[in-house]
Amino acid sequence: MSAQIAASHGYEVEVDCRFIPEQSSIEERQYVYAYTIIIRNISGPRAQLLNRHWMITDGWGRVEEVKGPGVVGKHPHLGEGESFTYTSFCPLPTSTGTMRGSYRMRADDGSEFDIEIPQFFLYEPSSMN
Repeated sequence: MSAQIAASHGYEVEVDCRFIPEQSSIEERQYVYAYTIIIRNISGPRAQLLNRHWMITDGWGRVEEVKGPGVVGKHPHLGEGESFTYTSFCPLPTSTGTMRGSYRMRADDGSEFDIEIPQFFLYEPSSMN
């Protein structure tokens, strides 16, 4: 699967995802995907990631909204030229779906802004044949 990239407020978010067959069960309609995200401060203000907001759509068009503090238990604080990489997982009841979202950031001056997470596709490879 190819990486997706979005840029906003001087930050770049790159997402790469893959299907995890060893954790999935097609018979039980459990499809597991791993996604790796790199958050880069290209030219934005020094800021800390406060929250994440996801919109996850399965292959039936059902949308799940997920909000929470930080990412993988962390709240990275990024200055210009710095980056943070993490990997997480998403289970779906369908062989295809999409994810998109945003991160809420707080700049060192106290202002807050959202950076975009690009939409990316989740699919079990044989579902695309």
